[in-house]
Amino acid sequence: MSDIVFREIEEVMSQVIGEDVEILSSRTLGGGCINHASKIKTTAGDWFLKWNASCPDDMFEREVEGLKELYKATSSELKIPKVLCYKDVTDSPGFLVTEFLEPGNTMNDDEKLGRGLATIHQLQNSKFGFFHDNYCGDTPQKNTFVNDWITFFRENRIEYLLRLIEQSRGLSSSELKVYYQLLERLPLLIPEDSIPVLIHGDLWSGNYMLSSAGPALIDPAAYYADREMEFAIVTMFGGFSKRFYDSYNEVFPLKSDWQERNKLYQIYHILNHYHLFGGSYGSQALRVAKSYL
Repeated sequence: MSDIVFREIEEVMSQVIGEDVEILSSRTLGGGCINHASKIKTTAGDWFLKWNASCPDDMFEREVEGLKELYKATSSELKIPKVLCYKDVTDSPGFLVTEFLEPGNTMNDDEKLGRGLATIHQLQNSKFGFFHDNYCGDTPQKNTFVNDWITFFRENRIEYLLRLIEQSRGLSSSELKVYYQLLERLPLLIPEDSIPVLIHGDLWSGNYMLSSAGPALIDPAAYYADREMEFAIVTMFGGFSKRFYDSYNEVFPLKSDWQERNKLYQIYHILNHYHLFGGSYGSQALRVAKSYL
């Protein structure tokens, strides 16, 4: 990152903190697949910095909205990094500065993660969706508020993503026929009593971290959904222990048949991976879709 960008970060931080801030050093952190990440030491303490010059213009603003909504719902057992400041991508890189969470472990991290997520899922809304469209990875998510979950999942998730894939990679008429047959069957597959609750939206093992202050959620794609949607990505790549699930269910038990719909909701994330990365994700999504016909 250039000195010019560092000076811009110092200027925005100074405005928020109310005193002159100087960046003393920057250490690159690994783990991100979209943004650059660093730990910066400043005259106002240590902070986490992520930045990008080629992401969507409003990506950091939308991430801030998700973090702040999660922060409203969280308990003392689960950390959500506090946002200091951000800047959207303009003619220079956009960036986000949050509190720096020191990596580490605390007692019973899996249990805290499960109980903390269950607490977040108890924050309800009157409709499904979110205040603005946002991103899952760097794929746009349509979050227009809708009264019922089946309509939201059909129109704002699967149909919207299929249109993106048609533009980016193309879909055959036979593939589209399968997906639209599935969409017609959704009222038979999904219960009508869904309640809009806040979810992280992209909670795989790479989007939570263990810190010295407890488990923390990062990089949200937040919106109000049926909470079973959260477990589509939670179960997709593993990384969550039995203790996590047991602790979650102690606070907010899942329906006994939730796993019957788990693969159905995974279709969204599999299709998103196909949109982003191509490869065998396309055939995988199609197999799952056919299994529900």
